[in-house]
Amino acid sequence: MDNLDVAILNVIQEGIPLEYRPFKTVGEKLGITENEVITRINNLKANGSIRKVGGIFNSRKLGYIGTLCGMKVPKEKIEVAAHIVNSFPEVTHNYLRDDSYNMWFTIVSNSKDGQQRILEGIKSKTGIEGILNLPSKKLFKVKAAFKLGGE
Repeated sequence: MDNLDVAILNVIQEGIPLEYRPFKTVGEKLGITENEVITRINNLKANGSIRKVGGIFNSRKLGYIGTLCGMKVPKEKIEVAAHIVNSFPEVTHNYLRDDSYNMWFTIVSNSKDGQQRILEGIKSKTGIEGILNLPSKKLFKVKAAFKLGGE
């Protein structure tokens, strides 16, 4: 990444404008064209520097419920298990941790039955039975923005 890539990431982390051509506005803030912003973001996605650019919505206000899940995945099955878990569109995050429950992911769905269906699908496809299911009781939102390229 060069300094311009870092500047783009810093701007879009703070929020992409909700307008017809948001990347034009981002480009204007940085003195570059809309096409350059889009090209650079696509390059950052292609090289694995970022996974996606998207909105964050209040799922509860939209009628959805969430749960945090933990799974004990043998090291030799981590890649396959991650691919299976990530294949469900309701899975919003998936992280590895250094613990016996080493794969943690979140599910957002419109019902407890929907969550159960997803968990059963994950169990069936991975062959891993013991999945912790920790439904959210209270919503906490923490803004995570990472100042890149500086001290």
